[in-house]
Amino acid sequence: MIEVLISVVLISFGVLSLLTLLPSGWRLSARSDMLGRAAGILQGELERNEAWIMNEKNQVTPVPKTGSSPPPFYASGRKPPLPPLPGDIPYGVTTEIEELGGGIGGWRVRVRVTWPGNPTGITESVIVTRQLFFAQ
Repeated sequence: MIEVLISVVLISFGVLSLLTLLPSGWRLSARSDMLGRAAGILQGELERNEAWIMNEKNQVTPVPKTGSSPPPFYASGRKPPLPPLPGDIPYGVTTEIEELGGGIGGWRVRVRVTWPGNPTGITESVIVTRQLFFAQ
């Protein structure tokens, strides 16, 4: 009887220990989900700007860094006035385009994606030059 009582206490202690890990697991899962969505948004924005600049028929105007907060961007792609879908999180997407000096004919595109709870977000940049075969 004492052995059964000890085993029940030990199992109860183990189950309670596992339950204390659930909130941190949920937080890490949510952070991973937000980071994955932000990475997808960042990559899409970089590719869109890169394709625009590579086409020599398009006029490229430098976009300086601004101090204002960007309008919300939702992972579902919905934009105001449409309401966000359930579970959509407002991401902030800031794009800077600067012309490189020295007669290179290139531009640096820098994209930053932020989300609630992470004001620094993630940032990536790419250097783009004109490409003849991208002209349409």
